[in-house]
Amino acid sequence: MATMNNITWADIPFFILPSTTSFDDCRAACLDDCFCEAALFRGDECSKQVLPLKYGRVGSNDTLFIKVGTMNTNNRSTTNDKKRQFSSRALITTAVLATFLAVVLTICGFLIYRNQRVRRYRRPLEYDNTSFDEETPLRSFSFEELDTATDGFREMLGKGAFGSVFKGALAKGEKVIAVKRLEKMVEDGEREFQREVRAIGRTHHRNLVRLLGFCNEGSNRLLVYEFMSNGSLANLLFRSENCPAWKERVKIALDVAKGLQYLHEELESHIIHCDIKPQNILMDSSGTAKIADFGLAKLLMPNQTRTFTGIRGTRGYLAPEWYKNAPITVKADVYSYGIVLLEIICCRRSMEMEETGEEHSLPEWMYECMTAGELRNVINDEVVDIAELERTVKVGLWCVQNEPVFRPLMRNVISMLEGNMETSIPPAPASFS
Repeated sequence: MATMNNITWADIPFFILPSTTSFDDCRAACLDDCFCEAALFRGDECSKQVLPLKYGRVGSNDTLFIKVGTMNTNNRSTTNDKKRQFSSRALITTAVLATFLAVVLTICGFLIYRNQRVRRYRRPLEYDNTSFDEETPLRSFSFEELDTATDGFREMLGKGAFGSVFKGALAKGEKVIAVKRLEKMVEDGEREFQREVRAIGRTHHRNLVRLLGFCNEGSNRLLVYEFMSNGSLANLLFRSENCPAWKERVKIALDVAKGLQYLHEELESHIIHCDIKPQNILMDSSGTAKIADFGLAKLLMPNQTRTFTGIRGTRGYLAPEWYKNAPITVKADVYSYGIVLLEIICCRRSMEMEETGEEHSLPEWMYECMTAGELRNVINDEVVDIAELERTVKVGLWCVQNEPVFRPLMRNVISMLEGNMETSIPPAPASFS
């Protein structure tokens, strides 16, 4: 097992060990795993890699452990000194050559990667319309390009925990974009950047905000998205004078459900968004809702259904298992979606009832209105199909059940919302029963 300092790469690991793994444990874990060809030790995180090893680069504080070829030194002839000497020399020669070859391949890979990035940076911005073709990979922008596109980051669209989002334009104003500039590039900010590129960069769905490219130049970390002209669902529900009509709200709920189904069920490596809330649901010019902000997303390995991770998300939308140090599955997103669905129904923030000192939470109030036959109270006597309203409330209450096993999968949520699956009466919310 060879040790190489200041080497890293952006390829996706096939397994990540717990954050408490030590330097020696990381090396031993790869050495004992016949599928592991290399291990990357970054701070308190250890990730295993398999062949082919690619996208390597020099210039980080990471430590790389890489397996090198060995030769069997067990010599059956214990009496032949010449054979023993030859075996030892062959072993040493093989180890040296393998290590040298690994270093050469790593350096060559880094030089090729850097050369490709330089060529992309030098590509004229105004003439590169093909980079937005549906089938092309993410484009790597230079910081100068994005500074020009946003007119010096002049028009801010919003601000988050790690940075701000600015409006910009490419191709002489013909392509409007949103540029997310990560400003707090500490360890968490770097992880958010890499997580978001890896998660959303491999997706394409009409109900997910499309990532067009990124900038990873020096200390600058920026993400380039399609521009969503109608802002967030939060503004639409809670800040506008008139709440969207009932049919429009049902369509929004279905759009979000279909985006989550894609993340949870249709990708080879499932994605748990971990921060579903109205602020992270954006509306395009045609009224289509799209899920955004994958900075906290958890990318699962193929065939992996659960993970252990530190608490992440937004208060008021967090599933109970986040507070119990329990395994996190896609059902955590289902819970968050359930809260959002109940908010969509009544155009009220879930935290509003707690902040104003009301006796019940939003799910409890909805359950009480449903069992009392007073569901019209939740929509301020808006004219709606009462059967559809009751069905939608039931779906929301099923999604916010305390135990993940009782929450439906997103494909069943869609079937129930569309009236294609029977929706039974859910149990009372945990704190209400």
